[in-house]
Amino acid sequence: MDLPVPLPLSPMLAKSVGAVPDPDSVAGGLAYEPKWDGFRCLVLRDGDELELASRGSKPLTRYFPELRDPLLDLLPDKAVVDAEIVVRAGRPGAERLDWDALSQRIHPAESRIARLAAETPAEIIAFDLVAVGRESLLDVEFATRRARLEALFSGRTPDSPLHLTRATRDPDEARDWFTRFEGAGLDGVVAKPLDGLYTPGKRTMLKVKHKRTAEAVVTGYRVHKSGSGVGSLLLGLYTDDGQLFNVGGIAAFTAKRRLELVDKLEPCVVRDADGQIAHAETDRSRFSGSKDVSYVPLRPEKVVEVAFDQLEGHRFRHTVTFLRWRPDREPESCLLSQIEVAPAYDLAAVLDDQAGSRG
Repeated sequence: MDLPVPLPLSPMLAKSVGAVPDPDSVAGGLAYEPKWDGFRCLVLRDGDELELASRGSKPLTRYFPELRDPLLDLLPDKAVVDAEIVVRAGRPGAERLDWDALSQRIHPAESRIARLAAETPAEIIAFDLVAVGRESLLDVEFATRRARLEALFSGRTPDSPLHLTRATRDPDEARDWFTRFEGAGLDGVVAKPLDGLYTPGKRTMLKVKHKRTAEAVVTGYRVHKSGSGVGSLLLGLYTDDGQLFNVGGIAAFTAKRRLELVDKLEPCVVRDADGQIAHAETDRSRFSGSKDVSYVPLRPEKVVEVAFDQLEGHRFRHTVTFLRWRPDREPESCLLSQIEVAPAYDLAAVLDDQAGSRG
């Protein structure tokens, strides 16, 4: 591709902060946007060439063929747009982002790709303009990039799968979005310096994500890939009628901690009549492939407190963070119903970008 920016190009990143920042905390002020939970990508167009490049520059284009024509219709012959690929699910009036459906779109079979493109069509949420025509906007402040992106998206049709993200300069409105839009599956709020340039690969934006804590039962562990110690803990939560569901796991322990956990969990290991560990396996999925999904089962006796961001169905949305052991808690008290679930909010209302964007 012959574009006015160096390729491959890494998208600009954000660093985490504890709360929505005030606009005067950054010279020149801030603009706020909802934080989308999908596949980050750079949309690259050069004439008839179109590429959706992931954050790691992996091509995503073949997995989302339904986006090609709308993007070619809207974008000029040369353009680079920073965006997110999402899939929505749910009945009209109660739609939300569907991460599982989006993840399933990455499939090697062309027939499967074509079927899923029709069954779970993807959409693009655009939030920055990096290049247009033969002009690089890397050294242009965000306020101007946003205005030019708005002008570009003013030509979209109402039924287009391409959307311009909402934006506001009002921190109170951003704080409202942080609470209200979570029910539609959004991940938090991003704050961007209005005077900021586009800095590939650097964390010059700010992000506020949803974090919560919960108590869960440790139901098993996987041995670390080194063959020594605990690689990850498997967690469970009970339903009100007593069923124990696998809800996710904890990983990223130090080498010393991995060995300590083996000793700590030894009294809970489930063994057969001969005293051997009764190894088990978690359910396989297309993501597992030939991956070892075996684990050491534990009697549900130990309770741990974890930090998490979202619960989708009966599973934590991402790997959770270990906080502390809770010997004061009974395993049966670790209920799914303890989890604070965001009130439902219609994704279509979030995507009402023509009425809601205020750059």
